[in-house]
Amino acid sequence: MFRLALAATVLMAAPVHAAETKEQSCQYQADVVAAIQQARLDRVKERDVPAAIAKTGPDWPENYNAAIPLITPWVYEQKMRDVRKKDLSAAWLELCLQQ
Repeated sequence: MFRLALAATVLMAAPVHAAETKEQSCQYQADVVAAIQQARLDRVKERDVPAAIAKTGPDWPENYNAAIPLITPWVYEQKMRDVRKKDLSAAWLELCLQQ
């Protein structure tokens, strides 16, 4: 959970486009989590996650790529059964919006 809070704090402190709302920022963060979760499901090695996600051409602003190395360990610490069955991005979005 500490990593979750740290990554959210880093992203919220990063310079963002003036039109970006907290809700949009949290959604981008949740999209990052979903991409990492998919990488885990695709059996991408943890150290290769940033490159694997970059190859997919994500549509979030580039500054959110900085969160990938911060969030990846959290996703990879989860039990595989939870990664398969739980929506980690929805959990992230909910926590982010509460901050």
